[in-house]
Amino acid sequence: MTPNSTRVLIVDDSAVIRGLITKSLEKEPDIVVAGTAMNGERALSWMESNPVDVVILDVEMPVMDGLTALQKIQQDFPEVPVIMASGLTSKGAETTVKALSLGAVGCVAKPQTGSAAESIRVLSRELVMMIKAVCSKKTGTSPLSDKKVQNQTNNQLKPSRLAPSGKALYSKNIKFFKQPEVLVIGTSTGGPKALAELLPKIPVDFPMPILIVQHMPAGFTEILASHIQKDSGRKTVEAKHNQPLESHMTYVAPGGSHLLIGEKNGQKVTLINQDPPEHFCRPSVNPLFRSAAAHFGNSTLAVMLTGMGEDGIEGSHEIAQVGGTIFAQDEATSVVWGMPAAVVAAGLADKVLPLSKIAAEIKSQCLVRT
Repeated sequence: MTPNSTRVLIVDDSAVIRGLITKSLEKEPDIVVAGTAMNGERALSWMESNPVDVVILDVEMPVMDGLTALQKIQQDFPEVPVIMASGLTSKGAETTVKALSLGAVGCVAKPQTGSAAESIRVLSRELVMMIKAVCSKKTGTSPLSDKKVQNQTNNQLKPSRLAPSGKALYSKNIKFFKQPEVLVIGTSTGGPKALAELLPKIPVDFPMPILIVQHMPAGFTEILASHIQKDSGRKTVEAKHNQPLESHMTYVAPGGSHLLIGEKNGQKVTLINQDPPEHFCRPSVNPLFRSAAAHFGNSTLAVMLTGMGEDGIEGSHEIAQVGGTIFAQDEATSVVWGMPAAVVAAGLADKVLPLSKIAAEIKSQCLVRT
């Protein structure tokens, strides 16, 4: 272990799962499994005398379950991010979504079937990226936290946007304002907690549809939708194919499928498909943002929240090109400043805002009185 190694604690009552997660990380030179524990109580005891940078926490355990352990870790070790490892059961999914809304930074699905080698490969791909992303603030290694990006985070409208070629798409000074007619939101790591803070601040009768892509496995997003409805008081559903867009509803992309906006018999509808993943994600933010640009043009309002990677950057270019408006969450309030940072670095963000101020800016942009 080097002085800069990321120290991981694995907490799971299954020795098999602890072993698989350990093997999925052991080839990474900058990540070391510093310890393991079989329940939340032992994990907390271990953390009292051992430094750790990130915890991988099982959802369902004896003695002390994952949700209780998460809350105690947040209380006693608030600087340590927690990634939930969940079985694909309805109970596990419900608890995981609750944990994410409370502040767990992400989740991975524990392997159910298949060879150990395949399980290790899948876990390695998901976990290594997430661990490095959530620890990037502490280490200062975020590839997008550079001077170019920092210069964009001044919270002001910029004089122009740039296309991928570097040519200005249009001048902000002559941009024609059109009342937004749709709100589209993209998010990933840290997203459920961000949504739980943002959406209750938007009025229940907010006069336009809200569509959300949250990177999440199948089986989790229906539960996420029910949590959003409970938190916001606004009718929220996991989107279905050919579902009419209604002004006072919120639609969540189903896990494992892309969500788009389409049109049927003159009515805007949701479309669901199984097209290939984009940026390794399905649902991806890109299809939603592209389709919003195509069907709503400059009456599109997009918000890019916390998340690792750059999913949504191509769709954001298309929204910018048709004159839509884009807000990006700032680095200080993002769990991982990846997706919003990519939008900012490309010069596409109209405003870069702390999470606490995004709802007010949405209402202001949409001329909503509360």
